[in-house]
Amino acid sequence: QVQLVESGGGLVQAGDSLRLSCGASGRTFSSYAMGWFRQAPGKEREFVAVVSTGGGITYYADSVKGRFTISRDNAKNTVYLQMNSLKPEDTAIYYCAASDYSRSQESEHYKYWGQGTQVTVSS
Repeated sequence: QVQLVESGGGLVQAGDSLRLSCGASGRTFSSYAMGWFRQAPGKEREFVAVVSTGGGITYYADSVKGRFTISRDNAKNTVYLQMNSLKPEDTAIYYCAASDYSRSQESEHYKYWGQGTQVTVSS
């Protein structure tokens, strides 16, 4: 069992940066690939980024590529999402999730989910 808690969301202006964190309980954190997803009002949850168990491999949605960076610190049981050059369309609830799959972009492949943190980007 893994419990995930996100933090770091907030209200920012377009062009600003934010860093989201997701802390995990349990001793098996390093055995899971970790992903970030987001859900905007009235829209489906969408994939944002994923990092492999060791942190060496990452994938991003095209909409955030070059602006967002996912990373993890297995010693701290934490995964991060550095978000730069934020746009109003990045406004959403951001969720971290843990997966047994190595680098999946499919939400159904994620076993554990956090409660989400709100990110709001004003224009």
